[in-house]
Parts: sequence; C-alpha cells; structure tokens
Amino acid sequence: MSSRLLEFVKFEKKMDSQIPLAERLRPIKLEDYLGQKHLMGNGAVLRRSIESGNLPSLLLWGPPGVGKTTLAKLIAHELNRTIFTLNAINSGVKEVREIFEKAKKLQFFNTPAPILFIDEIHRFNKAQQDSLLSAVEQGIITLIGATTENPSFEVISPLLSRCQVFILKPLDKEDLLTLLNRAITTDSYLKNRSINVVETDAILRFSGGDARKLLNILEIVIGASETEEVALTDKIVTERLQENIALYDKNGEQHYDIISAFIKSIRGSDPQAAVYWLARMVEGGEDPKFIARRLIILSSEDIGLANPNALLLATACFQAVEKIGMPESRIILSETAIYLATSPKSNSAYNAINTAIEQVKKEGGLPVPMHLRNAPTNMMKNIGYGKDYRYAHSYEGNFALQEYLPDKLTGAVFYNPGENTKEQEIKQKQNSLWNGKYSL
Repeated sequence: MSSRLLEFVKFEKKMDSQIPLAERLRPIKLEDYLGQKHLMGNGAVLRRSIESGNLPSLLLWGPPGVGKTTLAKLIAHELNRTIFTLNAINSGVKEVREIFEKAKKLQFFNTPAPILFIDEIHRFNKAQQDSLLSAVEQGIITLIGATTENPSFEVISPLLSRCQVFILKPLDKEDLLTLLNRAITTDSYLKNRSINVVETDAILRFSGGDARKLLNILEIVIGASETEEVALTDKIVTERLQENIALYDKNGEQHYDIISAFIKSIRGSDPQAAVYWLARMVEGGEDPKFIARRLIILSSEDIGLANPNALLLATACFQAVEKIGMPESRIILSETAIYLATSPKSNSAYNAINTAIEQVKKEGGLPVPMHLRNAPTNMMKNIGYGKDYRYAHSYEGNFALQEYLPDKLTGAVFYNPGENTKEQEIKQKQNSLWNGKYSL
C-alpha cells in the first residue's frame, strides 16, 4: 500500500471514530433492532401493524436509549415511506406547517401518508400540539411521537385519543450484552482494537438498560486507553467513569431512588435533606415539572388539612416552574420543598379516600337516600325524590342535622382528624355539630 493511500485510510478511520459509537451502530434493518420484544417480537402488536402496512399514528413512550428514534426510522424504511423529522426542543408550528405542505405534495392516488417523527413531543405546548390534529385526522401524515414523559400528562387529550401509545422498556441484560458484542466485533473502528471483555457487571449497572449509555461508556473506556489492547473489567469501567458519569441518572434506577429520598425527607420534616436531594435532581437535569408535580401530590397526601395552604403553594410552584423554566425554577422548588418539609403533617385526607374506596368496593352501589336525590321533574317529586331535604343555609349556623350517607352506612367514619392544631379544631367542631354521631 502506498504511503498516500495509507494516510488516506488512517484519515478515514479517524473521521469514522469521531462519529459517536451509538450513531455508527444504529441499525439499518428491522431484524437488527434490539429489545422491545413485547412490541417487536414475532406476532407482537407493533410488529403486526408494520407487517400489515396499516400503521396508525402512535406515541413511543420510554426512557432514553431504548430505541425510540431508531424504531421510527426503521418503520419508515420498512414501509418505504418518506419520513420527516423534528425535534420539539427547537421546532414549532412554523416547521410543522412546512412539513404538512411538503406532505400534501406527496399525495398521489393511494400513496401512503409520509411519517412525521417528532422527538421529545412532550416539549410541544398546547398550541403546537393542536397544530398536529387536522393533519393526523385527514391522513396527511402518520405521526410518530417519542417521549420520555407520561403522555397522559404531557400530550393533549385530542391528540392522545388519535394515537396508539406503545411503552418501550429499558433493555435487558441479554440485549445489552448482544449490543456490546456487536460493537466490539462489527464497528469499523473498534474491531481493529484488541478488546478483551473480562467483566460486564459494572458496564451493565452503569448503563441502566440504556443502549446509548452503554455505548458511550464503552467509548470512554476505549478512548482512555493508550494501548491497542484493552481489558474491560469492572474496576477499569468504574475508574474511567468517576469523572464522566453523572451523579444522578434521571432515567435509571437512581431516578426513583432519589425522588423517593426527596419525598421521604419532606414527609419526615427534614428540610436539610430535602434540599440536598433536590440539588441532586437539579444538577442531574431532572425535569422541574416532574419534581413540582410530586410536590403537589405530597402536599395533599402528607400535609393535607394540617396546613391547607400547602396545596395552594405547591400548585403555584408548578405554575411558576412551567412559566419560568430553569435555572431560576430551582429557587421556586427550593422554597416550596422547605415550606412543605417544615409544615405540620397529616395523611388524614389520604386515609379517608382510601377507606371510602374500600367501603365502596365492599358494599357496591348503595342507593342514594331519597331526600338527597335530585328532583328535576314533577314525576320524581311525586315519588319522593328530594322530600324532607333540609337546605343547610336555611338553618342557624348553616347546618341541619340529617343523614347524608346510605342507610346501611349510617355512622361510618372515613375521615379521622389528625393530631395537629388545625385538625383538632375540625374534630371539636364536628363533634359539636353531630352530637358525637361519628365518634371522632
């Protein structure tokens, strides 16, 4: 080989190695797609839709690195359809409408609709999502949206009702090992290195079911080696990642562990720990709206009537975070977390609804007492609907002593006031009104 040709080959290898490994290994055939056997295995629901050619608009919901983008591109390739791609972070209604115009020009006879793939579709606001509706309804495009967030919360109902939701799962150990072997043996750059896989526990643990993360870790380890021969061991992987891997993985196991520690710290009235775990999430890039939603839930579940203002503040926190964004939202979240952590605690509302639901399951649909029934017609009035109902505001203190539960449940207690100042006041007043009927 001439020196000039040798230099060219070296240059090509260098350029190829500069493309991220995850991109170099992105499959180009459907049979090479790893994971999601519940969707893509033989006879699985999404596989059948692809094979039949009757592809509905769909939403792919799952954590990063499980193949949402890859799957969308493979579907388009398999069905021989044009695919337009947008990222919701830097696209808006203007870009969406431009694609619709392009899609309309592709409509010939029975030509199937092109695919519009929108990555991180949950980042589209209501107006942007609304702009998709008519094109989806008219079949101008087939929408494939990818999201890491629960579509029930992040996608508007009209659009959600027009799409099938498919849940993608983290890759299992078998898939990750297959991917690791594929990278080492088929990648144009790595296959020329002498890589000896000695141990895999660390790389599998750190990747957390994320294919992209596994390949990134492999690149970090290989890139840090000064020799052609590389031994992949748990010790080397851990050492190489000490300065490269985030302290918080917002989509792996730590995601759930840290939000759990955060909630339990607030429930346990420890503002110091609450702020620490909040900082871990903020530094890890957690979605601030996810944190704010959890604070709303906690304000009712763990503080409740001991401090009713907690729910108001938590709700205001979510609205503020939604409008302000990061990094300023970290201050709003901190204020709210500290307020909730230092508030008196009560789970009485949480227990009340759970107890009532259990009673409903046990007794079924007990009849509504006649005096509480609505009587919009004369016929209903004549058969006793609403008869003898006492309108509370017509009585002293806006209270009338009467039965509000089904006869079979008279005297049943679902709400027990908690041992805090606010609810002890409630308890005293309730016992006074009801003359001890409910034995609070």
